[in-house]
Amino acid sequence: MTARIDPLAPPYDARVAEDLDKLMPPGVAPIALFRMLAKNPRVLRRIRRGGLLDPGSITLRERELIILRTTAKAGAEYEWGVHVAFFGAAAGFDAEQLHATVWGGDDAACWTDEERALVAACDELHGSARLGEETFRALRARFSEEQVIEVLALAGQYRAIACLIHGAGLDPEEGAPRFPARGE
Repeated sequence: MTARIDPLAPPYDARVAEDLDKLMPPGVAPIALFRMLAKNPRVLRRIRRGGLLDPGSITLRERELIILRTTAKAGAEYEWGVHVAFFGAAAGFDAEQLHATVWGGDDAACWTDEERALVAACDELHGSARLGEETFRALRARFSEEQVIEVLALAGQYRAIACLIHGAGLDPEEGAPRFPARGE
């Protein structure tokens, strides 16, 4: 795919450079998504400030499962690959679990009961932007109200990120993992 909106190239305006630096680990060049957003510095800044990648009320693994499942359901291979590359190992995902974030269901044997509830919630939110009573009850049986709000916010935020990626036509980051083949 050819990018419809080319990412901004350096040198960056001082304020944009500050935002890009805060979005990336030290010494790592900004990814194309952030450089594309930098063409509208206000949007870049709002996304940076509204991000949910800080320690929250759910674990890193739960956060990343929500992001991976949401981006996989939306076909956003770009963001899925970025999160696998930056957070997959720290979140403790193995190859079977990464495959299941793309191709498995909430009934995949690799998920705990908590993870099954998260996958089911991501799937329902992707399909209808709603949670059925059964899915909501399953979440509440395992997570506090504060945590459920974070789950909903993450799924919504990463659905919006998928829209940005697809709308701008971003190719996957160089070196980032791609979706596993269906049969792997």
